Amino acid sequence: MTAIIFDTETTGPNPAVDQIIEAAWLVLPSTVDEFAARHPNVLPSTCQRFKPSIPITVGAQATHHILAEDLVAYPDYSDFALPDGVTYLVGHKVDFDWSMAGQPNVKRICTLAMSRYLFPDSGSHTLSAMMYLFARMTGREAAARDALRNAHAALDDVINCGRVMQFLIRQARVAGHACGSWADIYELSELARIPLVIGFGKHKGAAIADLPESYKTWLAAQDNIDPYLLKAISA
Repeated sequence: MTAIIFDTETTGPNPAVDQIIEAAWLVLPSTVDEFAARHPNVLPSTCQRFKPSIPITVGAQATHHILAEDLVAYPDYSDFALPDGVTYLVGHKVDFDWSMAGQPNVKRICTLAMSRYLFPDSGSHTLSAMMYLFARMTGREAAARDALRNAHAALDDVINCGRVMQFLIRQARVAGHACGSWADIYELSELARIPLVIGFGKHKGAAIADLPESYKTWLAAQDNIDPYLLKAISA
């Protein structure tokens, strides 16, 4: 197993305290070309539920509609484990699900970052928005609506993420990016995660390339600086 698309539903938004109550993944083919040629819903998949030890927040429940009573017969949340042999973890805003999984030693491919990089002017880059963008470009909006009816169920989300990933791979190839291997896709994701504009502070909205050197030096010295922002200001 090399790459999986992974998604979780949780008790809340904070990986430091919240717990996985549903996890799903698709096992991707070993080659990108084989993945591009297959519909995601025929790929090997797993979906598991878990019983948490803390309450589900109302915000989380409003998103995934899973009730505590739905989970009483399932294994404890602490029984969750990723499958063995994963090198690449793929997801839309993958860092959250990676953190919920315990920050395993895997390489992360973020379809949200790739969406923002390849379609900077689309207005929204949520998984649902990217599904509709893809559908609009191919004349299949009704099919996208049907596919999204169970959005925020983990298995449906990984299948939809697979559709978006295929779309992004096609667009990346049109733009001249190498996409021959999962290593290539990972490198594209890493490139896409490096910001071009500062998103906070007194220079919010400014191009990182135009930031004063003194401000870049100050940012680089901060203990909690995002590693991709550090790459941007160090370039």
